[in-house]
Amino acid sequence: MFIQTEDTPNPETLKFIPGNIILKTGTADFSSKDVAMDSPLASRLFEIDGVSRVFLAADFISVTKDPKLDWNNLKPSILTGIMEHYSTGLPAINETEDKNAELNNTEDSETIKQIKDLLETRVRPAVAMDGGDITFCSFESGIVTLQMKGACAGCPSSTATLKMGIENMLRHYIPEVTEVRAAEL
Repeated sequence: MFIQTEDTPNPETLKFIPGNIILKTGTADFSSKDVAMDSPLASRLFEIDGVSRVFLAADFISVTKDPKLDWNNLKPSILTGIMEHYSTGLPAINETEDKNAELNNTEDSETIKQIKDLLETRVRPAVAMDGGDITFCSFESGIVTLQMKGACAGCPSSTATLKMGIENMLRHYIPEVTEVRAAEL
C-alpha cells in the first residue's frame, strides 16, 4: 500500500491519502481518543503519542499533531498505523447513524437551503483539498455559524477563510447574510 501525504495550510496537520475509500458518505472529526471509540482507524491513530486530532473523509485522513513534536518523527508511525489498520480488514468507522447529516430538510427556510447549497458546491470541495471540512450549524439574525473540521480546525488561516472567503461569497449571493462566525467548540 502506497500512502501519499500532502501538507495543509495548518502546519500542525498533514493529509494522508491511502488510495482507498475511507468513508462512503460524510466526514468524521475526532478531537480525542475518547470520542473515537466508533472508529477503529481513529482509535489506532490516537494510540500514537502526539496525535491530537483525526479527521476522516471520503478519500483522505487528516492528522493533527501536538505542536511540540516534529513531523519527521511522527509521520512514519502514522503511516504504519494506517497500513496496519487496512491489513486488519476493519472499517474506518463502525456503522452508526450519521450524526452529521446535513442534507436539506423540509423544515429549512429557503435562505438556509441556499446557504447549505453554496457550502456544499463551492466551499466544501475547496476545504477538502486542504484536508478539512466545514459544516453548517445555524442561521439567525443574518449570522451564519459554521463549524471548521479537520485541518481547518485550529488553522491559523481559518479566520481569514471564514471572513474573506466564505462570508464575502455568502453575502454576495444571499443578501440576508450579514456575517459568518466559527462555532464555539
